[in-house]
Amino acid sequence: MNLIQAVLMGIVQGLSEFLPISSSAHLVFTSNFYKVFKGIEIVKESNQEVFLDIMLHLGTLIAVLIFFRKEIWQILKALIEACRKKDFSNHDAKVGLYIILGTIITIVMALPMEKFAERLVYSPQIVGVLLVITGFVLFASEYMSKHLPARKDKVDLKTSLWIAVAQGLAVLPGFSRSGWTIATGLFKGLDRVTAAKYSFLLSIPIILGASMVYPFIKIDMAEALTYNWTAIVAGTVVSGLVGYLCIKYFIKFLSKFSLAIFGYYCIIAGIFTAVFFNIYK
Repeated sequence: MNLIQAVLMGIVQGLSEFLPISSSAHLVFTSNFYKVFKGIEIVKESNQEVFLDIMLHLGTLIAVLIFFRKEIWQILKALIEACRKKDFSNHDAKVGLYIILGTIITIVMALPMEKFAERLVYSPQIVGVLLVITGFVLFASEYMSKHLPARKDKVDLKTSLWIAVAQGLAVLPGFSRSGWTIATGLFKGLDRVTAAKYSFLLSIPIILGASMVYPFIKIDMAEALTYNWTAIVAGTVVSGLVGYLCIKYFIKFLSKFSLAIFGYYCIIAGIFTAVFFNIYK
């Protein structure tokens, strides 16, 4: 892995983490297309690439923390106050509980699929098929949303549980985390902006946990000293900067337009990738 590859993947991560097009799928595609053009064997595993993936997600996590700093502070204050008074009637406090419960559900669902998800990194054609499925989910959510009598601007318990299940399924590359969680919000009657904001807030504990826990469990520290840290740091910074801008303009986009364009993109990109890597292998 070199600096150009890391920066390129940082840009891809920053854009695709928040857009409903699967950041993990695009990291898989970018890494494997890069290997094809460089003549590197796709099936060659690299702990350094896995670690870079984690660090790129950390970069976009920092972008979420900065962009939603006011909302996060309000939720934390409300949750602490609710615990002190033993009164959880405040909506911000409820959202804090929903995020905690949703994180637990996500972990319970994701852990059994972890090994399979990691193997998919080296099967871009399968990831392409999963991305096509994401595209159809986006279309279905918009269709269902348009036929609901009214759209809600607040998350309730039942909706939060369904969104948590969607986030758990999205451990698979190609199943967009933001796409599946926002779509689930639309299925359950949320407006697009509310669904997107809750989706981003729900991602914080999972990405934070993965960024802190994974390196200590899976990465050999002696091996980590041999990594290209210049490339890793550069990619992480780029992913954070691009991610911040992506959040800002994506929320503005959702206030006016539907997810249909992303559905088309997922289907086209998924089919192209699946066909390309089936031919290449």
